[in-house]
Amino acid sequence: MSRLAISAVLAVIVAAITTTLITPFPSLGGKPSHYYQSLFLSASLFDNSSAARHLRVLTRRPHVAGTPANAEAAAYVLSTLTSSGVRSHVASYSVLLTYPVSRSLSLTLPPPGDPPETSFPLLQEPYENDPYADVANQVLPTFHGYAKSGTAAGPVVYANYGRVEDFQALELIGVDVEGKIIIARYGKIFRGDIVRNAHQAGAIGVVIFTDRKDYGGGGGGGWFPEGRWMPPSGVQVGTVYSGAGDPTTPGWASKEGCERLGEAEMESGGDLPLIPSLPISWADGETIMRSLGGGVAEDDWQGSQDDLLYRLGPGPGILNLTYSGEQKIATIENVIGVIEGAEEPDRYVLLGNHRDAWTFGAVDPNSGTAAMLEVAERFRNLQKKGWKPRRTIVLCNWDAEEYGLVGSTEWVEENREILASRAVAYLNVDCAVAGAGFHAASTPQLDQLVLEAARQVLDPDNSSQSIYDSWVAASSSALIDRLGDGGSDYAAFVQHVGVPSANFYFGSGYPVYHSMYDDYVWMEKFGDPMFRRNVAVASMWGLVALRLADEEFLPFNYLSYAAELEVRKSIYTSIYKRVTSKLRNEAEATCEIQRSAEELQQDVSSKEVDLLPLFRSIKELQEAAEKIDTVKTVIRESRGWMIVSKEYKMKVRELNDRLMMAERAFTDRDGLSSRPWYKHLIYGPSRYNDYGSKSFPGVDDAIEVAKKLNTAESWKSVQHEVWRVSRVIRHASLVLHGRLT
Repeated sequence: MSRLAISAVLAVIVAAITTTLITPFPSLGGKPSHYYQSLFLSASLFDNSSAARHLRVLTRRPHVAGTPANAEAAAYVLSTLTSSGVRSHVASYSVLLTYPVSRSLSLTLPPPGDPPETSFPLLQEPYENDPYADVANQVLPTFHGYAKSGTAAGPVVYANYGRVEDFQALELIGVDVEGKIIIARYGKIFRGDIVRNAHQAGAIGVVIFTDRKDYGGGGGGGWFPEGRWMPPSGVQVGTVYSGAGDPTTPGWASKEGCERLGEAEMESGGDLPLIPSLPISWADGETIMRSLGGGVAEDDWQGSQDDLLYRLGPGPGILNLTYSGEQKIATIENVIGVIEGAEEPDRYVLLGNHRDAWTFGAVDPNSGTAAMLEVAERFRNLQKKGWKPRRTIVLCNWDAEEYGLVGSTEWVEENREILASRAVAYLNVDCAVAGAGFHAASTPQLDQLVLEAARQVLDPDNSSQSIYDSWVAASSSALIDRLGDGGSDYAAFVQHVGVPSANFYFGSGYPVYHSMYDDYVWMEKFGDPMFRRNVAVASMWGLVALRLADEEFLPFNYLSYAAELEVRKSIYTSIYKRVTSKLRNEAEATCEIQRSAEELQQDVSSKEVDLLPLFRSIKELQEAAEKIDTVKTVIRESRGWMIVSKEYKMKVRELNDRLMMAERAFTDRDGLSSRPWYKHLIYGPSRYNDYGSKSFPGVDDAIEVAKKLNTAESWKSVQHEVWRVSRVIRHASLVLHGRLT
């Protein structure tokens, strides 16, 4: 080769390297990853009418899990993903579901009762000009999923929201619950926990009503369709199963011909209700409340009606409740779409939403399904522009979530080992839009990523600012919540496997939840009239997914984890020295896990429980988080000539594996002592409210027991749980360090 030719070749090489050095790391499509992120948010790639169209199709009929209508919805999702260029398939499972066969509820008053007997129709009424009146008969009769079949008759006692403290208050003032039927109102805690708490207090049956104060506009009218509030006949249905996944196959996948537990074994597990229950409307609930005698309830137990004074009972009327349900092994269908990564196909960024609904499901969950299909269509448009994800993106449309996170749990249990070694993160959207106001929850290492994405997406209700700007302005506490509860499909990923996860939505609640009025009309009039919020959720969801899938270094920040846990060390020190005002303010601002540490210290400060092992492990985690952040910077700055080398790529891969696997280390193979399926020892559901998130749930459970028993052995169990948490935190530190001891 001539000297001139050699010079030309060298010039080309130098130019290529120079371009690499001054250009952000390119995606495999040939353009930098931030180019495709900006393009994803471009108005040219989305149309509000697309989300509206998907939602209208998905909510045309009620589609409860295991029904033909839900299979049709699955087919629509499958075809839409396929047409968006996403290689898709159905993952089916055979699971136990329950359906209502017969129900009755009547109230008999002693003479001179007027009327002496009331039989409740237990029907939700179609509204005037209801466009879905032709399929209203396809809405299942109101019931509780997995409710206990049986008959109960007896005087009624009012138990407020049915919390543990509510039953304790009744006991304190001498209201006898034994052998009675409980009436409680929805709100505050998971409905299954209401039934369980009632049973543990000695009740023989439960009815739960949607109080007008909470769901019906407080007596001020404005019921749907004129207003957003629950109509008088509206009923919130839902499951009363406290577990996750098919109750016949705890811990393993429900495939045809698999091992299954019998009914007695299932009931002995403690997650299925042991007394019958029914959900009822606020109109029927008020009729029962008017029949009660006994003492007057406290002010915070009262409703909003001036002419209806809530009393506690019992009686004098007799309520007769009968429920008969069918148990059926039904086929459910998860729709799984895969966009294969070009460079790291064995690393998965998962996006999930469930499809099944108790009725029409316009908010819950199909606003989220519409957002997922919108994300898929935008990904298709990116592919047309040359985008190829570095890592594999998996779109998961779950089935039977409403019964107890069944579809996602079965899939995770079947794929547990693969997910444990390959899942980068799981991003969940359930009720994508129920109103105004953005909300997010995540595991802490994703906090910074979520906040950065929120700064890039415009607020759908004020285009002059970002979601982040409106979010901060509206928040009086920590912006990002934690995923310790069992409220949606992230539970199996976070609490069973230990996958970094996040959840996004607009609106903090909606009155027609789980009723037949959760339809397209309600969404179009009140939830998202212009479908801009739905588009904004899709933007947040997809942008976070793109960064996780495309960036060379995983955008995880374990300093967030360490910062939260480090405050615990400061609180321990406060046993000897008062914490400064500044530190207390910082603890309040960071997040709720710090506040739970203060509560923990208060609980054990007078007992012989040593928290020093916990704080030592927290210090180790902080040091490991700081070190891996430094290592990331060093590797990034060493790119230069190394970027095309195998050694550099191996360093990046190894670093990312440490970031990905550290969350797994917070799990323990034995799980929580009384709830072994839940294996995450940092975050988990409250023992008495499946919708509530707890920090250090195992320690919290042990403290609750020790408070009751107050024995040396019970407080020793608290110490044991402290040691368990300390060990998993240290394990996470070792993973971040990436070396053997």
